[in-house]
Amino acid sequence: VMVWLRRCTHYLFIVVVAVNSTLLTINAGDYIFYTDWAWTSFTVFSISQTLMLCVGATYYLTFTGVPGTATYYGLIMTVYTWVAKGAWFALGYPYDFIVTPIWLPSAMLLDLAYWATKRNKHSLILFGGVLVGMSLPLFNMVNLITVADPLETAFKYPRPTLPPYMTPIEPQVGKFYNSPVALGAGAGAVLSVTFTALGCKLNTWTYRWMAA
Repeated sequence: VMVWLRRCTHYLFIVVVAVNSTLLTINAGDYIFYTDWAWTSFTVFSISQTLMLCVGATYYLTFTGVPGTATYYGLIMTVYTWVAKGAWFALGYPYDFIVTPIWLPSAMLLDLAYWATKRNKHSLILFGGVLVGMSLPLFNMVNLITVADPLETAFKYPRPTLPPYMTPIEPQVGKFYNSPVALGAGAGAVLSVTFTALGCKLNTWTYRWMAA
């Protein structure tokens, strides 16, 4: 009975975690809609994406104990996001304007850290967390700079869900504007260690709940 319960709970939880991770980060590729504040949005969204990827992928990875699981989780999130971003395409936005966040390379690094340290959870938290936090903003900036003429496109296709009072009037200046990748990676490298630890802790709680 316990084996059956654990397997059912395992599949139920990964669906819940993956779906909710995607829902919570569904607009995380929409930095470009906030034209004047794009770099600030990029930094904030980088941290939110790191959170959802680290927690979900680490939980799923330590639950199965099989390296490669984090990459599988990242693939699930990516596919869900592709489907959701199809809505923008349906609204008439050009295909090269729609940005889907890149999670897979960072998830692969998480798997690599777990495999290379022979499934050591503490190394996964420290090394894997730092790798995800530092890599995710880098990969997503490469994604972002491939968008064709974002400023012109953003004004040509105003975002239907953005209320007028949220529309920026003047460009933002300051450290966010100078280096969003450095700031996102710096914050991510620190915070993602905590995020990864939370994923491991959720796994422990899950087992205790199922064994009760």
